[in-house]
Amino acid sequence: MSPVHDQSYRRYAGLRQAPGKAWLVILRAGVRQLIGRRIFLGLLALGWIWFLVRSVQIYLAVTQPQFAQFLPVDVKLFANFIDAQSFIAFFVTVYAGAGLIAADRRANALQVYLSKPLMRMEYIGGKFAILAVFLGFVVIVPSILLLVMQVLLSGSLSFLRGHLELIPAIVLASTMRVLVYAISMLALSSLSTSTRYVAVMYTGVVFFSEAVFNVLSFVTGSTRVAWVSPSRNFDVVSDAIFRQAPRYDTPVIVSVLVLLGIVAVSVSVLERRVRGVEVVS
Repeated sequence: MSPVHDQSYRRYAGLRQAPGKAWLVILRAGVRQLIGRRIFLGLLALGWIWFLVRSVQIYLAVTQPQFAQFLPVDVKLFANFIDAQSFIAFFVTVYAGAGLIAADRRANALQVYLSKPLMRMEYIGGKFAILAVFLGFVVIVPSILLLVMQVLLSGSLSFLRGHLELIPAIVLASTMRVLVYAISMLALSSLSTSTRYVAVMYTGVVFFSEAVFNVLSFVTGSTRVAWVSPSRNFDVVSDAIFRQAPRYDTPVIVSVLVLLGIVAVSVSVLERRVRGVEVVS
């Protein structure tokens, strides 16, 4: 007969993770899953094409002064660059974000996640971070690197010294977009179990609001109704951040309140929809 080993209580000898770090596990798993898809990697690569185009423009403006008369390197260039990156950010948001919570709800995985010593905010934070990382990669990172390229190609800090406000402006304008894109998509993802339906909902909201703006501006003959379109609100706030002439008549404070309202509503939806069996450890 084999001996019976002592099965009495023993202290746990492994490493204990500090509370509040579980969201990192969700982040790592989500990032690995997405970068394993070739289509998504191709989408991320497309997000850097405009960066290359603008870099060539800066190079030509530095080496060929006459070229700078037609396409100058100024504050407006960086503001327009962030606006242009919103196009690719839309597709990244839809592809990477539509199934973040919807897939878990379809598989009834929320009960599994939240029945562990995992706080609801850690779950939401991990899912949010997945989308924010990739959006930052196509919006925040290239915007900052474009400014770095200007310094490197010109071989001088004179442009940066004359426009020190560009650094906080770029960070604020790009981060604003990443935050609203990510949190709003996450909220929509929590409303359904179908990834495709979430993608259609997000696309519908974007295009429908744009159509409403076009109709109202045509009927009223004014652009003060730009607040009905989230993308137009980004333009209004971005113009103020970069101190550019406003493209629309909507007051900046109105657009700021609308964007904050989108964030607030999204947080409220997530608070109501992301529920499970929480265990207090």
